[in-house]
Formats: sequence, structure tokens, C-alpha cells
Amino acid sequence: MLLMRILFRLALAGALLIPAAFAADCDRACLRGVLDQYLNAVVQHNPSAVPLTPGYRQTENAVVRRPGQGIWQTATALGKVQRRYFDPVTENAAYFGTLEETSGNAAVVTLRLKVDGRKVAEAEWYLARKGAAGIGTGAGAQANAAFWDPEYLAAHPPVERVVPKAERVSREDLIAITNSYFDSLSARDGHVMIAHPGCVRLENGVLTTQRDAPANLPANAAGVFKGKTDCMNEGAMRNIFAVVARRFPVVDEEAGTVLGLGVFLRMPGVAMRRNQFSEWFVIDKGKLSAIYSSMFYPDQEALVPNWPPYDGNWPVLPTPK
Repeated sequence: MLLMRILFRLALAGALLIPAAFAADCDRACLRGVLDQYLNAVVQHNPSAVPLTPGYRQTENAVVRRPGQGIWQTATALGKVQRRYFDPVTENAAYFGTLEETSGNAAVVTLRLKVDGRKVAEAEWYLARKGAAGIGTGAGAQANAAFWDPEYLAAHPPVERVVPKAERVSREDLIAITNSYFDSLSARDGHVMIAHPGCVRLENGVLTTQRDAPANLPANAAGVFKGKTDCMNEGAMRNIFAVVARRFPVVDEEAGTVLGLGVFLRMPGVAMRRNQFSEWFVIDKGKLSAIYSSMFYPDQEALVPNWPPYDGNWPVLPTPK
């Protein structure tokens, strides 16, 4: 009888623990709820309106902010473009689009949230604002100010879709296809990229593809489709030495979209700023079809990306004389 009582109590305890374990996981609906609650709290300038973990960490363009600082003070409303992505495997939720600020201008933003126990543990913001620092000398139109065009983005936003299950690509392949873009840039070889001819790319809302292709290109040149450049264009890779600190925190299998994060390093000795970027990769039938970015150009002494496993990494140090 005593043994039966012990077994009954153990079974009851296990039954009580099972729902608690399941409750700790955050599925798509849960992630959407937390993301919306967080965004509303930011716009209301009220950190107490969303549950944050005791160790909550937030960065804005790689600079650490505490709750109530930075974007909590400047955000006034969500913008014309609002896309939400969810990864129940990593329990990350994300927002890409525009955000209205007290300056009167819209920022082109990526927000990544890490959810832990249905609370926000991490918030990583990428904010592309009007007049933000450019790449530097020799960068043409972006020498003094980064690209910025929220209105063009509003007119050409990422597609909203649910990919039919029979057409979905595996999580591993989604990451590999995305990484082929970074490999292509590091190799400065458009043929490495797994992409559809004619693929488009918007940088901070500005279309950087679909331009007239240069004359006298080699017959096998990558990145030209029907006389226009596309995302495989090698001319756009000249200023990139390597793509480092690569991360893929959000793989939305339902949307066929991946968030890739990293840093573009410049050629050694070249006086140009690095890019720290967030890029959204839309994948159709196993190939890249569109890329949307929110990125910035940090100061030379800034530590980026400032997130594990690359916290405080990739500084640009003075060239030895």
C-alpha cells in the first residue's frame, strides 16, 4: 500500500510538471504575442509594459542600452512596412520594416528578440536613419551618408506569405543557401551564390540592383539578367574583403525567410568603414530571390557586432607603421 501511494504521488508530480515544461516553450503564436507586446511597449516608452528577464540585454547599432534608453525614447509609431518573422526552434522573434521617430523621419529597422520563459531576454536593433554615417572616401553616393529610402521600401516591401508545406526547404538548406551569399561576397565570385537570375537587393530601402549592366563584361560574368544587374553582381563586391561574424538567429521555415547577421570587412589598408548588417533573405524554390537589409557603418574604433559568440569583436586597429 505504501509503495502504491509513493508511485501515485510520483505520477501526480510528473503530470504536474509536464504542462509546465511545455509552457516554457514559445511557439509561433507565443512569439508573435511577445513581439507585439514589446513593440507596443517601446512605442509607449514604457519598459514595464512587457515582461523582461532580469538579465535583459539590448543593443542599438551594437551599443548597449538599458530599458528606457535610446529607441524607448525616440520611437513614436510603427511604420508603413511591418514584417514579422518567427523561429520557434531558437525562440527568436523579429521585426523588419520602418519605425517612426521623434525626428519626424522613419528609420529602416531590424529588431531581433530572444524569448526565454515567455519573457524578452535580448533585443538587438539595427537602425538605418536619415543622414547616418557613410562608408567613407571612395564610396561614391554613400561616402558621406548611408543609403536611406523608407518610401521606396514601402512601395516594394518583402512579400508576406506562407510557403506550402510541400514546397518548403529544410532549415539546414535555408541556412546554407543564405550562407552562399556571404561566401560569394568573400570570394568576390557571383557564381558561388545560390540565387535566381534577376534577384533583387534593397539596402536601407534603396534598390541596389536592376541597374544597367556595365559594357564589355566577360561572357560568363555573374550578376547580369536581361541587361540589368542582380544580387550576384560582382561589381558590388569590390569593396568587401570578408564577411565575418556570421549568424543566422531567425530561420522562418513557414515564410521561407532567413535573417543573416554579420560584418563586412574592408580590404586591408583601405580607409573605409565596415558595415554591420542585418539582411533578410527570401528564398523561393531553393534559391535566393530577394534580399532586404538594414545596416550601418560603425566608427573605426567601435566594437562590433557585440553579441555572443562575437561580443566585442572585429575592431579596426591602426595599421602598423
